[in-house]
Amino acid sequence: MTFCVGIKVAEGIVALADTRIVKGSEQVNKQKLAEFQHAGQSLFTMTSGLRSVRDKTITYVDETLRNEESTRDRLYQFANLFGEQLRRVKTEDGPSLAATNHSFNLHAIIGGRLMADDSPQLFYVYPEGNWVEAAVDSPYFMIGRTYYGKPILDRLLRYETPLSSAVALAFLAFDATRTSVTDVDYPIDLAVLANHESTPRFQRFTEAELSSVSSQWTQALTESLANLPMQWASELIQTPTYSNGT
Repeated sequence: MTFCVGIKVAEGIVALADTRIVKGSEQVNKQKLAEFQHAGQSLFTMTSGLRSVRDKTITYVDETLRNEESTRDRLYQFANLFGEQLRRVKTEDGPSLAATNHSFNLHAIIGGRLMADDSPQLFYVYPEGNWVEAAVDSPYFMIGRTYYGKPILDRLLRYETPLSSAVALAFLAFDATRTSVTDVDYPIDLAVLANHESTPRFQRFTEAELSSVSSQWTQALTESLANLPMQWASELIQTPTYSNGT
């Protein structure tokens, strides 16, 4: 399976993806957060679903850009192109995939900043090729294993959240997911693009590098649980008293 999350806050955008791929009883690591170069600018894509569909779509996107005379200078134009080529792949491969009971289920998150963009942009592309853009009232997208990391983002993430806290929340959403499933795991890839920058910063982290962060978060939760007011449940958890001789 896959865990990918893209976050857009007032100060910039964050992307995080795991690298675990499970094929039957085999487990391998593959990059899911990929850097893409266009017109001297850098952007990123993250996908969940069939890797063959992802690879063919990216190949078609790259081929189209190489053969175009004009430059796409807004990220939404790149999202349009990705959607067009995704539909092309579905036309070509959809019937054969359906015949073997494979779903055409590619979801993508695209982020970055091209020359005419005022600020970093973040888009979610559906398997049908249409897209939506991150907004103030919906500041994140998640694909793959979405159930376990969603609660912490819904509770704590806001558009006004500082960029550093958005990075922390992306990691904690991954950490919660990894704790509950076996098909999401390290290493993880992170990309951060602040408003004052034009190129995302990319870095890979191993479990050893972040184990202390995960442990500290677990300790903080344990302490919070111990200090949680429980008067509301006092009638349910009263300690029984016994008389002498009983």
